[in-house]
Amino acid sequence: MRSEQILLKARKVIEEEVKELSKLSERLDQSFVKAVELILNCEGKVITTGVGKSGHIAQKIASTLSSTGTPAHFLHPSEALHGDLGVIESKDVMLAISNSGESAEVVALLPYVKLIGAKLISIVNNPNSTLTKHSDVCLFLGVEKEACPLNLAPTTTSTASLVLGDALAMVLLELRGFTEKDFANRHPAGTLGRKLKLVKELCHTGQEVPIVKESDPMGKVIVEMTSKGFGAVAVVDYEGKLCGIITDGDLRRFINRGGDLNNSLAGDVMTKNPKTARMDELAAEALRRMEDYKITVLIITDEDRKPIGIIHMHDILRAGVIY
Repeated sequence: MRSEQILLKARKVIEEEVKELSKLSERLDQSFVKAVELILNCEGKVITTGVGKSGHIAQKIASTLSSTGTPAHFLHPSEALHGDLGVIESKDVMLAISNSGESAEVVALLPYVKLIGAKLISIVNNPNSTLTKHSDVCLFLGVEKEACPLNLAPTTTSTASLVLGDALAMVLLELRGFTEKDFANRHPAGTLGRKLKLVKELCHTGQEVPIVKESDPMGKVIVEMTSKGFGAVAVVDYEGKLCGIITDGDLRRFINRGGDLNNSLAGDVMTKNPKTARMDELAAEALRRMEDYKITVLIITDEDRKPIGIIHMHDILRAGVIY
């Protein structure tokens, strides 16, 4: 087979799946709304299930839900029938996936799910199936043809099931008010974890924070700046609130203007209303602010604008944080 033919066949598979996904988008109705509401109001967890390719899709959907604010677990139907049914509670919602809606292992679960009292949502491609009839809510795929040239291997149906699961998860994410910080708490490892680190995980606090009063002489300011090693010092007013910052650059600019450090106070040299950071914001956001304003350090303040920490660009870069 020539390369042109290979690419042509590959594009045909993709195009056929995209076409069916477009139809799925148009087909969404109140059943989807009911499914969202059922999960949103669930006091327990979502348990996904399925066998074969549908089982793999169910595992991925459970993972996506869990990482975006909806507690979820995958339960293999065969394992459920051999003791793992105990994981299902009456306050849970089961999300069962089956192309035919007649998968023997999934259908065998139905009486027990009903007996326990859990709600059942199904994703099927057969609206007249056993699974459909026993579901509280049925999400119908409506796929007419698989992308498989034999129309046998689950391709388009599995993709459509996955996309439908993603749609559920993302709508629920927004309805729950799930934020980047929530996402960070669920992804502490790897590149994603580094990207989602918070300022409070990387900053310096307590005695490490260089702080002077605006009425302090510059001699004291330079000693404080040098001893703490950040190339900057926070300047506070008589209430202890941040009113300025003095950096190495501020010192040079002051001297170039003819200023006399020996006879000046911190308030004479400082840059007023400096850019700040919050303990609970992403370190990536702080890094972006530094690069936008061409600065290397941010003072961290509390709700009363009192300095409680300091973070240097090097702290963020050493942690491998990107944005």
